[in-house]
Amino acid sequence: MDITRFISTHRKLLLVGFLVLILIFITTFPLYTQASHVRLLTTLLIYVVLAVSWALFSGTTGYMSLAPAAFFGLGIYTMALLQKELPFFLIIAIGGLAAFIFALLIGLVTLRLRGIYFTIFTFGLVIFMTEIIQYLETRLWGQHGQHIDPIDNETIFYAMFVLVVVTVLAIYLIRRSRYGLALLSIGGNEEAAEHMGINTTRTKVLIFAISSFFMGATGVIAAPSLVYVNANIAFSTYYSFMPIFMAIFGGMGQIHGPIIGAVIFGYLEKTLRAQLFSYFMLGFGIIMVAVILFLPNGMMGLVPMLQSKLGGVISKIRKGGQAEQHANT
Repeated sequence: MDITRFISTHRKLLLVGFLVLILIFITTFPLYTQASHVRLLTTLLIYVVLAVSWALFSGTTGYMSLAPAAFFGLGIYTMALLQKELPFFLIIAIGGLAAFIFALLIGLVTLRLRGIYFTIFTFGLVIFMTEIIQYLETRLWGQHGQHIDPIDNETIFYAMFVLVVVTVLAIYLIRRSRYGLALLSIGGNEEAAEHMGINTTRTKVLIFAISSFFMGATGVIAAPSLVYVNANIAFSTYYSFMPIFMAIFGGMGQIHGPIIGAVIFGYLEKTLRAQLFSYFMLGFGIIMVAVILFLPNGMMGLVPMLQSKLGGVISKIRKGGQAEQHANT
């Protein structure tokens, strides 16, 4: 049987089977592995949500947002302030909703800006959040930082896994809807989208808020593993730049691009940080320069490249076999 024809014919069935195997593996992962491995996979899942959420807005609209740290940190502080009052899973929803409302207000003001002006504002938003939280802590609360009660690894892991599934499913449905087509048209040519009757400002603000919801919820889930946080930790610009690196590394053309980028890049980050702490940022820089120069479409850009080369090799082999048959006859 021709393996390439079989794969092309049963592609959807094979994809569903592969996804089921991944879900089974992740669901049962804490049952047969060490606690350190569970924490590592939880961290990778956190990166997945941040990367795909960032790509949902910036990858489709073309607006470069540096604000993920602001919404992620808002989720962390939501957990810190409400941990004594409400159940953990309710705080997750509240943290996401707080980030959604905050992004909605910010988006109404800033998403009329374009290009570098929007990017600078979103980066300034992270700095503003850091300064305002520091001021509130020292002047109103009389303390510096917040202690967060730890939660067992399995609870954090499964909460993060459910959020990943919800996030990916939501993004998949959005991209396949008319609203997703409107986003792509904005990314392609915003002026043309306006002429077609699309309310570009409303569309951008809404998707900005939706992506921020997932970032805020992720911050709530990640907070207990930090135990202690302050404004510099919660609103670290690290959480703004890492999702961008991961999405670019994986490729933003398809939803699985940022997922693959987050898993690979996140694992590299943990490995380099543990083994080569003094040089891991240099290693990141080298990797990103290499990807931008040689893989402008990210790791997912390798797939069509390899398919074309493999197809060429297979066609040459077939032609060689046919020529040999003709020679024998």
